[in-house]
Amino acid sequence: MTKLGQWLWGLALLGSAWAALALGPLGPRVPPPCRQVLLPLPVYLLVAFGCYSLATVGYRLATFNDCEEAAAELQEHIGAARADLRRRGLQF
Repeated sequence: MTKLGQWLWGLALLGSAWAALALGPLGPRVPPPCRQVLLPLPVYLLVAFGCYSLATVGYRLATFNDCEEAAAELQEHIGAARADLRRRGLQF
C-alpha cells in the first residue's frame, strides 16, 4: 500500500469514528460538553495541521544548505550556452 493509501485509510477511519460520535448513532450517548468539543474538532485539526506545515516549511527554509559546487557548475553551463548563442549570431 502506498503512503497516500495509508493516509487516506487513516483519515477515513478517524472520520468515520468522528461521524459516529458527533453525528451518528452514538451521538445521543455523548454528554453535551463533549459534543461541543467534538463538533468543531475537524476544523481544529485542520488549523493545527496548517500551523505545523507552516512551521516545518519555515524551519526547512531557515536551515537550507547552499551548494557552491552546483552553483559554479550552473554558471559554467550558462557561460557555455551564451558563447554558443553568440557564435550563432544572437546578441544579448
